[in-house]
Amino acid sequence: MATVRELRRKPIGGLTVEDMRLLIRQNVGLAHLLPLAVEVLRSDPLAEGDMYEGDLLAAVLTRDAGVWIDYPELRREVRSIVSELADVSPALKRDVEGFLAR
Repeated sequence: MATVRELRRKPIGGLTVEDMRLLIRQNVGLAHLLPLAVEVLRSDPLAEGDMYEGDLLAAVLTRDAGVWIDYPELRREVRSIVSELADVSPALKRDVEGFLAR
């Protein structure tokens, strides 16, 4: 929680992929962070923070289904991004399938 508090004070333009991953996993600032994360994922769908390749995508994909009701355009864009993925880890594949099934 201390890390999240620190990151909330950081200018949004200075957030790293790892910072975004952490905040999104905690559902902090989604209105601002999801568009920023999708922008990163457009150019690098498997962008990685400190955990594993595709960890930012996994954070985005695993947000509660209700979140996407508020952001239908972002949801469509994420669906487009993941529909073009080929070789991903089994764990990420499960996240993709779960997101697409909603």
